[in-house]
Amino acid sequence: MSESGNRWIVRVILVLAALLLVGVSAAPIIMQALSNNTGRSVTNNPNSSGGRDSSNPNEIKAKLEDEVRGYEQVLQKDSDNQNILKGLVKARLNLLALKRNETKLVADDFKPVLEPLERLVKLNPQDTEQAVLLAQLKESIGDREGAAQNLRTVLETRPGDTKAIQAMVSLLMNQKRPEAAIGLLEDTLAKAPQANKIEPGSVDTIDVQVLLGNIHANQKRYGKAFELYEKASKTDPKDFRPILAKALVLKEQGKIDEAKPLFANAAALAPARYKDEINKAATEVVTAPTPTVTPSP
Repeated sequence: MSESGNRWIVRVILVLAALLLVGVSAAPIIMQALSNNTGRSVTNNPNSSGGRDSSNPNEIKAKLEDEVRGYEQVLQKDSDNQNILKGLVKARLNLLALKRNETKLVADDFKPVLEPLERLVKLNPQDTEQAVLLAQLKESIGDREGAAQNLRTVLETRPGDTKAIQAMVSLLMNQKRPEAAIGLLEDTLAKAPQANKIEPGSVDTIDVQVLLGNIHANQKRYGKAFELYEKASKTDPKDFRPILAKALVLKEQGKIDEAKPLFANAAALAPARYKDEINKAATEVVTAPTPTVTPSP
């Protein structure tokens, strides 16, 4: 699987984590994230049973099942083949996307992905993205302790890993432990100067500050949240994330007129891939608390 494929899988499961914070079913979002990849995965994969593109769900499902069987046959002879394991994970996730068209996904549906992921993490512990994905899948089936252990392992070696931090915060918030999440982030910020001195850029302090502000906002401590957003903005006035975070909180408070110019400023500063989502957020009716996971620029 390509590097972009790895990022895609992690993006899928981080969306799941973000939605869990506000109690929304993640299945439709997973389906949306996977839908653009399903047919392409089948037709481009050398293990698929045909090269013709198809939009027929039954044909795609059959080809994906053939892919899975092909991967499994290879693994019987070469159980540590990481490329094949990654392909198996992606194929099974694509099958979940198709299943979502037929029925509601439940936690048990993710279990077939766990075994190859666990093997991947053991074979390549430096691949933190796979470890984060494994942790989020474990959380989705109720194994919160297993998820926490995977994330702690990542953070022990890479304390500034953004995805691992976000995933751990999501896990703690799902357990209704906001103070533990705050403690984790404050500890990360305290250690950031030394960490960034040893390895420049290893801790994204703005991301951590915004995430911490979002948790305070979630707990209705708006003054503290705004203080953190302002501090992050002073670090880099051209970073859209703290501006967007403040706009979202103001909107949640019903202060639409105050939020509008901040949304406009955030959209102007944001990379192109985020502009549409920011503009959409500016006009949507508030129906859920401010998510605690923010995009990275």
